[in-house]
Amino acid sequence: MKKIVFFLAITILTGCAGIILKPVDFAWPIESVLETNKNGIITENRYSFSINVKPLFFEETKDSLHINKKTVRIIRDEKGYYYFIAPGFKNVYIFNVNDGEMTLHNKILVSELGVDLPAFNQRKPYIELLEGETHLHFLTSEGTKGTN
Repeated sequence: MKKIVFFLAITILTGCAGIILKPVDFAWPIESVLETNKNGIITENRYSFSINVKPLFFEETKDSLHINKKTVRIIRDEKGYYYFIAPGFKNVYIFNVNDGEMTLHNKILVSELGVDLPAFNQRKPYIELLEGETHLHFLTSEGTKGTN
């Protein structure tokens, strides 16, 4: 009987060990360009998520009331971090997913004047930030890795 209990205990404890799947590449091949609704929500049907970006606009512009039909650009790097920027923003905001919410991981100043035509490209291992067709920065979740 003791052997059966011991065997069951070992089997149950072994079954509780975490499973790790790797390597994993979370990168999106291209950015998503999303428009806010009157409540500050952006929705990406291709990747099945929606996010309230009012706090992001308030952080950047100190205005969360006039956000209807604002364009937000978002891309995800290979480690799973989400990069956000919108026209007029001075910063790129980098978020990590944590327990059903996005948590700010880093805020990177990219232009003192703000960017008018921001765009993201996937340039592994970096995220490239463009102003129109002009290269501005190579970004990682920890900061910039070069400018033109």
